[in-house]
Amino acid sequence: MKILLTGASGFVGSYFTNKYNNIHNINTFSFLNGIFKELDLSNIDTIVHLSALVHQMGGASMKEYKKINVTQTLDLAQKAKNSGVKHFVFMSTVKVYGEETNKAYTENTICKPQDDYGKTKLTAELELKKLEDKNFKISIIRTPIVYGYGVNANIKNLINLVNKIPVLPFGEIENKRSMVYVGNLCHMIDVIIQKQVSGVFLASDDKPLSTTRLIELIARELDQKVYLVKISFFESLLKLVKPSFYKRLYGSLEVDNIITKEVLEYGNLYSVDDGIRFMIKGTSK
Repeated sequence: MKILLTGASGFVGSYFTNKYNNIHNINTFSFLNGIFKELDLSNIDTIVHLSALVHQMGGASMKEYKKINVTQTLDLAQKAKNSGVKHFVFMSTVKVYGEETNKAYTENTICKPQDDYGKTKLTAELELKKLEDKNFKISIIRTPIVYGYGVNANIKNLINLVNKIPVLPFGEIENKRSMVYVGNLCHMIDVIIQKQVSGVFLASDDKPLSTTRLIELIARELDQKVYLVKISFFESLLKLVKPSFYKRLYGSLEVDNIITKEVLEYGNLYSVDDGIRFMIKGTSK
């Protein structure tokens, strides 16, 4: 299969390229460094569009989110369709559903995004579906937090915290957060490419983790002794002072992707324990 991959230098893109370059003929394109008008898609079978503007710690305007997540996506998809490309795989996010919730999201949950990232991803999804026909298939993958070796952002911060502080106030947290190991996500992408199947698909490891359990697994792989204690006032204080941090640490965001597994007829390659071990030990399996 001849593939064009965007976002190839990113976390997911680099893993997919390294893992599957002996299976597919992978070409790459960068919206930042490439010239879109000169992009030739005439011999491409499938486009895997990973390039996106995700959450920015310093903030980003709605205009910036629209330009990258919507306009660039649709420009690429329209050009692909006009060039005879048969399949367009779009990396979306569970943020299209909304924020943390105690009810598991499914492929059919009504979407109510709350932030600019989720809103623009959902807009791109809806506009892509308008381009779909019998000769141009659209596959949409919605992901929760993706983790693995080389991950940044919140997971990396948590690893650093476990490495440095032996006593942490995160004991007895009973939330449920779905994540997906990058190896499982890229396996799903490969299955979708191979089967040329359209639709909305949810990526997730086989079981969610509580924040407490996640920290325990990280500490085990780091060979660190960490004592997790429950401090009631800390939870209340965090909810008041840093509500966004509170939601990430104490809130639940679970997905149930049984429909995806049935449609694709596939299973994850790696367990949660495998994924955490690979992330900490420095392997790209």
